[in-house]
This record gives sequence, C-alpha cells and structure tokens, in this order.
Amino acid sequence: MQDYEVSVAFLGTWGPFQRRVFFLLCVICVPFGYQTLSVIFLLASPSHHCHIPAYSNLSQDWIQASIPTQQVAEQPERSSCSRYMLDQVQNLSTLGSLELVHNLSALGSIPEILPSSLKQEGCKDGWNYSTEYYHSTVVTEFNLVCSDQWKQPLTSLVFFLGGLSGCFISGRISDRFGRKPVLFGSVALVSVFSSAQAFAPSWPVFTALYFMIGLGQLSGYVAVFVLGSETLTGSTRVFFSNLALPFVYVFAIMLLPATAYLVREWRYLSLIMAVPGLACIPLWWLVPESSRWLVSRGRLQDAETLLRSAALENQVEAPRVIFLSSNVERATSEKDESLSFLDLLRTANIRYITLMLWLIWFSCGINYFGLSFNISILSGNPYLNYFLMTVVELPAYAASWLAARSFPRRLSFISLALLGALALLLIQITLHGHPAFTLSLVLLSKFGIVASTGLLYVFTGELFPTVIRNTAMSSSAMFSRVGSSVSSYLLQLAVLSEFLPWIIVGSLSLFSVLLCLFLPETLRQPLPDTIQQMGLVQRFRWPRASTPLPNKSAKDQISAPEIICTTHL
Repeated sequence: MQDYEVSVAFLGTWGPFQRRVFFLLCVICVPFGYQTLSVIFLLASPSHHCHIPAYSNLSQDWIQASIPTQQVAEQPERSSCSRYMLDQVQNLSTLGSLELVHNLSALGSIPEILPSSLKQEGCKDGWNYSTEYYHSTVVTEFNLVCSDQWKQPLTSLVFFLGGLSGCFISGRISDRFGRKPVLFGSVALVSVFSSAQAFAPSWPVFTALYFMIGLGQLSGYVAVFVLGSETLTGSTRVFFSNLALPFVYVFAIMLLPATAYLVREWRYLSLIMAVPGLACIPLWWLVPESSRWLVSRGRLQDAETLLRSAALENQVEAPRVIFLSSNVERATSEKDESLSFLDLLRTANIRYITLMLWLIWFSCGINYFGLSFNISILSGNPYLNYFLMTVVELPAYAASWLAARSFPRRLSFISLALLGALALLLIQITLHGHPAFTLSLVLLSKFGIVASTGLLYVFTGELFPTVIRNTAMSSSAMFSRVGSSVSSYLLQLAVLSEFLPWIIVGSLSLFSVLLCLFLPETLRQPLPDTIQQMGLVQRFRWPRASTPLPNKSAKDQISAPEIICTTHL
C-alpha cells in the first residue's frame, strides 16, 4: 500500500529507531550466513587410499606398491577404492624387498610377477585419509567414500531440501503470524540443531539434524530481509536491502573458512557455528515486529502503538491519527482477501511471470551452489580458494546496488548474467593448462552470478503485489533451493566429462537471460498493491524501461528503487 509510506513519513528515514533496527537485523543475519556453505567443510572429502593393516608385516615400499595407480586427467594417481589382494602381496614380499624383486625379474632369475599383475580387491580394512587440510570430517569419520560415496551428495541434498521446506512453510507462517516469530524461530532452529549435530553418533542422525538446520537457515534469512525491508523506508531501505545486509551476510560466509582453517575437527566446528545464533536469541526483546505487516493484517492499533514508540525514540511528534479511514478499509480488505500460494497461478499474467521467475531462480540456485561445489576440483589451498570465492561477492553486491539505483532491471540482470555465463564457458579451455587464469575466470563468473542474483531479489520484489509479495518471494527462494539441491550432484557428471558441470552452469545462465527478456520492467514504477496492478508480460524485444502502470496518480509514483518484501540467498 503506497499510502503507508506517506503515513509513516513523520518518522524520517535515519533516526535512532531506524539505526537500531538496521544494526540489529544485520547482526541477526550472521548465523544464517555462517551456515550457508558449511556443507563444503563438514563434508570435505580429502584424498584417501586403502588402509594396509599392521599385521600384514609389509615394509613401507611394499605398502606403497599395494595401492594401484590410475590415470586421472592424464595424471597418475593412487587408487582411492582398491588395493592389490593382500595375501598375494604378502607372498610376493617373501622374495625380498621390492627393489630386489624388480632386479631378479629383470635378470630372469624369477618369473616376471610384479604387483601390477596381481588381482585387486576393495578396501576391506578401511581407508587412510590425508590430513593435509582436514583432520576430521563427516566423510572421514563415517567413511562416506567408494561404495558409500553416494551419501555425500545425498547429505547436501537433504540440507537443501530442508531450506526448500523452510521456504514453503515460512512464507505462509510469516504472512499469517508475523515476521518476528519466524525470524527468531529460525535462529533457534539453526543454533539448537547445530549444537546437537556435533554429537551425532551416525550418518543418518547427522543427516536428519542437517535437514533441520537447512529448514531454519534460509527461512530465517527470508524473515530478516523482509522485516528490514518493511520497517525501513526510503533510501535507508534500499541501502539495507541491496548493500548493507548482503555485505554482512558475505562477511559471515567469510568467517567460515577462517574458522574451519583454525578448527579442523568437524564436531568442534559444528559447535562453534551454533554460537552466533545463541548470542542473537536475546535480541528478541529489542527487535520490533513489522508495522507494515500489522497494518496489512488489520491490526491498526498495534501498528500505531509501535510507531508512536518509534516517534518517541526518534524525538519527533506523531500525528494524532496516523492511519486514515481509507487505510483502515484497505488493510481490512487485504486481510479478508486471504491470498494463498495458488493465487500466484490465478490469472494468465501472474502465472507467466511466476513460472518464468521460478525457472530463473532455479537456474540461479544451481549456478551459485554448483560453482561453489566445483571449487574442490581447482588446484591450490581449498581454504584460500573458498575465501577468494567469498570475497568477490562484496564488489558483486556493490555492483548490484549501483545497478538497482539507476539502470533498468532487465538490462542489468541480462548484462551481469551474461558476464558470468561467458566466463564459465571459457573455463574448459584453461582448466588444466593455466590454473591462475582458471581461478580468475571462476572468480569473474562468481561475480556475474552473485551480482545478477542480488539484482533478481529487487526485481522479483517489485514485480509482485503487496498482498502476496512475501509468499511469492518465499516460493521463488524455494525454487532456488530446488536448484541448490540439484547442484550437489553436478560433480557426479564429471565422470562423463570433466567439463560438463561448467557447461551446464554456463548454459543455465544463458537460459535465465532468455527468460528475463519477457519480464516487465519495474524501474521507477510504483509498487503494485493488487494482482490486477502487476506489469504485463512483454513480447520479445530488447529490454528497456516500460511505461508507467495505468490508474496511478502522480503522488503514488516512487522515484527510488523500492523493495518491500524481498529475500536473499
């Protein structure tokens, strides 16, 4: 409702009340950013090979020779899942040292029987894992390798399915019961189950707890983003939604590789990741509910009480009547309308827009997390690579914020997504020959993907009307989580071709560009309040600002970019 902006204008945009909400919400988003890509370090799979037990009485040379060598990317590597049959290696070792057996075989003194000609068997006695980067992970403790390797992507899938379920549930709960209960409920979920995860006795228990963490992680960020976007107004809201909160979120993600580098035991790492959430729970008594949500639910008295308290904090005088009767009638009608998830598909126009945005969000989810998972195949220190992949998000969000201020939404999204897609498609040329250049292309593609995704939040929030915006954003985030779930299996496609994961991610970026061409432009357009006021689907043409929506008075026109109920990965 555009009249809401006029009704609360007496508060200003940057008083003590706004500063308190601004900084508290930035702090509360830290637990959600901290958990975003925890799967990379908790489920890290270090190099490994079959364990040769001590009772075999083999020398170190024979132990090394007991592991077959195979070609991987034209480079020799020790087999991870097989060894030569141990009893045959023991019989061969009775002839003497490995060097002596080679010499005798070369001289013809004994038949040419070398370890490479022996039969192979699985790792019956377990595995030896490299401790160069990780001392203990879920993979090494529960042996999720070789025949149980399928459990690795399944664990990631369960985590992302938790986020998908959270998006599906939290949107309706948030619209019905408020932003604040969902926000702090999510904080509690992430903190409690991350603590419990550290004591998981088995892989099934760990996976079940990980689902609950995923349930709270994304739904909590949806709530914090929406609460801030609805409470703050004007340029403060734009700055919060497009720059401040994403920067804090990235900072929280950057804390993870630093923490994982110092704490290389996965159980201790899980306990530490629960600390920020536990510290945020007392903030319940300092963070207000969304007054805009209260008005949309017809709770005008509660909204006025909250706003008058904010006026006292800002030391400004509130008008005798904050919301006029027209506002009351509009709020009541919106409440009675009781729109649901299915209303996103009610009319042809909103159905086409919704379906296209769901596909774009699906592509963005695969691109973001697929790129993050594929970083494991890059050479170099994984902690440094992950840190660089995170740092590049800071200029990406800055570019997204600048684009949201002045440039058309469609043109900006298309340009940034194309940048990421082209960089991804070029990686297959440089993957093995130029590691430094490959890393630069990966960082450039991450820049384009993150910047375009950040702009997509603004774009989606401006396309949908107030009466169903939070549900629409939650459903979009849900499809993003579907893409994230699929992304955990992208690395498995490298068995067919090592370039296939990169090609798929780049192609999906191009697909999202194509779909964006059909969406209506929203730059400097008034936010729609009802489904009938939404922009119309465009015919295929080069993106440019569309004409203003009909039936809007001049006082309703909003010059600055507006984001009311948007969310963020």
